[in-house]
Amino acid sequence: MIRRYRFSLMAVLLAMFQPSFAEVYDLPAAGNDVIGAVTFATSRADDTLLDIARRHGLGYEDIIRANPNVDAWLPGEGTRIVLPTRFILPPGKRSGIVLNLAEYRLYYFPASAKGEAPVVLTYPISIGRMDWETPLGMTRVVSKVRNPSWYPPDSVRAEHLADGDPLPRIVPAGPKNPLGNFAMRLGLPGYLIHGTNRPSGVGMRVTHGCIRMFPEDIEYLFEQIPVNTPVRIINEPVKFGWDGDELLLEVHRTLERPMEEGSPDEQVDGDMVVEEPMAEALTSLTQKFVAATGERRGQLDWVLAERMIERADGIPAVTGVAIKNAATSAAFE
Repeated sequence: MIRRYRFSLMAVLLAMFQPSFAEVYDLPAAGNDVIGAVTFATSRADDTLLDIARRHGLGYEDIIRANPNVDAWLPGEGTRIVLPTRFILPPGKRSGIVLNLAEYRLYYFPASAKGEAPVVLTYPISIGRMDWETPLGMTRVVSKVRNPSWYPPDSVRAEHLADGDPLPRIVPAGPKNPLGNFAMRLGLPGYLIHGTNRPSGVGMRVTHGCIRMFPEDIEYLFEQIPVNTPVRIINEPVKFGWDGDELLLEVHRTLERPMEEGSPDEQVDGDMVVEEPMAEALTSLTQKFVAATGERRGQLDWVLAERMIERADGIPAVTGVAIKNAATSAAFE
């Protein structure tokens, strides 16, 4: 009994003073791209899916897409909830911060000290709305601020004024400040990675272009990330990755974008004209498969891959295997 008590006390202390273990992973060796595992939780009577998501390092879009038949606001006591905590690492160099907008997710690859195993940290984020898109490209963290004041730009103040919710020129630190308690300013003028006073919106497309995080996540990262850390912002709804000889596919919904009036492919969603994402996702699927099998030959179950494109639930699944001693890849047949 004494040993059990000591173990429980240690577990509580670790939970209080360290980040969630669900968000920190050993970095796989070169040539392997998959971290984590899909797990499950059982809902309590007073849970919402957002409560469960936050406890397990997930955001709104993550949990909703993985549990399409569960009521988001009242899943009910004893409901089995899928936790999509398996991820294919984003393509490109594994260093600094990578923000994948289509995935609503941040990856941080800290430099490891000599003799330490490299790790990757990953957290859910909110991104810019369709009319306030988060820009893509390379930038870096240029400064960090505790208890930041918010200086809303004129365009944001005009929007709030039109909605009958006028903003002052300066919103001081405190519970009404939408930046939360920590902010990291990017080299892109006007853009931040910051906390929030509305954590229920994390994992949604709701910001004016900034990256929003859970308060506990930004508080931890704020101490870990040095100024001048590079930041790469991408939009990759389709990702392939190798796990040994298995080729996994992960698909997220393509972010809708405004289109010009009169486009033959346009669809009207209320007052907003948006493009149909399915064709774009299929094109991306082919391109990404060719890239994934450039150095390691592989074959793909195209029928299963197309089903995953249609489902777009963000959960990686094995859709192909390596071909050993093959002269050509299925990508070129």
